[in-house]
Order: sequence, then structure tokens, then C-alpha cells
Amino acid sequence: MHSRLIAELAAERRIPAIYPYRDFVEVGGLLSYGVDRVDLYRRAASYIDRILRGDKPADLPVQNPVKYEMALNVQAAKALELTIPVSFLLRADKVIE
Repeated sequence: MHSRLIAELAAERRIPAIYPYRDFVEVGGLLSYGVDRVDLYRRAASYIDRILRGDKPADLPVQNPVKYEMALNVQAAKALELTIPVSFLLRADKVIE
């Protein structure tokens, strides 16, 4: 994935971008809000287990994501001269200093 390049291009152009995955924030992006991929993989493992035990994939219900995460990069916010309210920082699952 080109998350670092995408985050760098947004920063160069001073675009306060929101990304779908925390990976973008960890390499310099401002904010991410999206599904928790670890939770998705964990839940997929139960589906694989059911299929290996003989359940037909067509009979398994479709599952929607149930866990979302928000990550914020404080350094990126400062570079964009954004003031992040404390209440917003407290709601973030991951704050990168």
C-alpha cells in the first residue's frame, strides 16, 4: 500500500485528510476512522472454522463490521495549525504524539 506517499502528498498540500485505516496515521496522516481490521480477521477465522467443519458458505449469514476505530496524529494536526479539542482526543482509540 502507498499509505506513506498518500499521507505525504496530503501534508505537502496542507489537506486535512481522513483515512480509512490507522496505517495512514502512523506514517504521518492526520486522522483515520474505519473498521478495526484485526477484529474483522478474528471474526473471519470463525467463518473459516465453520466452513472447515462442513457448513456451506452460502448458508452462512453476511456479517457487517461491528468495531470501528479512530486514530489521530497530533503532530500532523499541529503542522496543519489545527486545534484539536480535548474531548476529541479522549474519544480517539489511538493518539499518536
